Amino acid sequence: MTYFTKLPAILLLADGTVFYGKAAGKMGTTTGEICFNTGMTGYQEIFTDPSYFGQIMVTTNAHIGNYGIAKAEVESDKIQIAGLVCKNYNIYYTRKQANESIQDYFQEENIVGISDIDTRQLVRHIRDKGAMNAIISSEILDLEELKAKLKEVPSMDGLELSSKVSTNATYTFGNEDAKYRVAVLDLGVKKNILRNFSDRDVYAKVYPAKTTYKEMEQDFSPNGYFISNGPGDPSAMPYAIETVKDILAADKPLFGICLGHQLLALANDIPTKKMFNGHRGLNHPVKNIIINHCEVTSQNHGFGVIPEAVRASDKVEITHVNLNDQSIEGIRVKGKKAFSVQYHPESSPGPHDSRYLFDNFIELMK
Repeated sequence: MTYFTKLPAILLLADGTVFYGKAAGKMGTTTGEICFNTGMTGYQEIFTDPSYFGQIMVTTNAHIGNYGIAKAEVESDKIQIAGLVCKNYNIYYTRKQANESIQDYFQEENIVGISDIDTRQLVRHIRDKGAMNAIISSEILDLEELKAKLKEVPSMDGLELSSKVSTNATYTFGNEDAKYRVAVLDLGVKKNILRNFSDRDVYAKVYPAKTTYKEMEQDFSPNGYFISNGPGDPSAMPYAIETVKDILAADKPLFGICLGHQLLALANDIPTKKMFNGHRGLNHPVKNIIINHCEVTSQNHGFGVIPEAVRASDKVEITHVNLNDQSIEGIRVKGKKAFSVQYHPESSPGPHDSRYLFDNFIELMK
């Protein structure tokens, strides 16, 4: 286990707000859009979720690292966040299943962080002012130099990132003799989504983000198509929107999660927008208005579909709404075997209330 002396570090936000704390992880400098997650557990899954690519994560739970790092509890092959901001950065852990400390993990993955700041004050600030770019540094302590570097960071609005986290080559997951075959368009897919498919007798083949419908159909002849979660602005992904349109035109069963939900909306001429803060946490209440059923959900998104456009559309119907802000959490396409949700039913980390959606997809493929 690594031992280190806590050295000074700075967090600077795009609006000029400064927080002084202590270095965590690798010594260095990192930039990204700052956001916060309200989950009490599951920090390792959050770190490795490709949907967080390019974002500096603020964890609202007071202790991070206290149960160590277990190699099996990852959602992708590496840490995806751009940096970490936390209150208490715990190097020492006692969980027997853990393989190493968070400090060793961050140093191996070259992740820069900052600790020992008032995360309550920071979250209140982001909540009131909205998501914005930020810079963390434990090597540059001159504010003017940090401000100059921060100005060079592009806005998340209009940024295409899924092709940066997608697989470079196709791969399979599950039993080759399974009853169902699903083509997965990897825009930043989480491993637990693939596990949920495998648990339901699905053999999945995962394709790079820019694979066309025709290529997937000819290569695999799947029973259904899945459009994954992922980072960035969905409106900056015309290639994926076109793929979804082709799947719908062929009348194939289709299921989308998170970014996949936004792309299904865009394929039906429903625009998306960058949210003021986004939804990130494990306890977001959602109502399935079709069956009058409420779910506690795991969420992670900074973009959303425009509610007024969904309600005005004659192509889709609303299936789920967020009970906190009435945003659209689920849709299905009229006359098609296609549906999507904005939240994460694979729920890792999080509750299991929504896993029935995988069963619904299986029903469409029968």
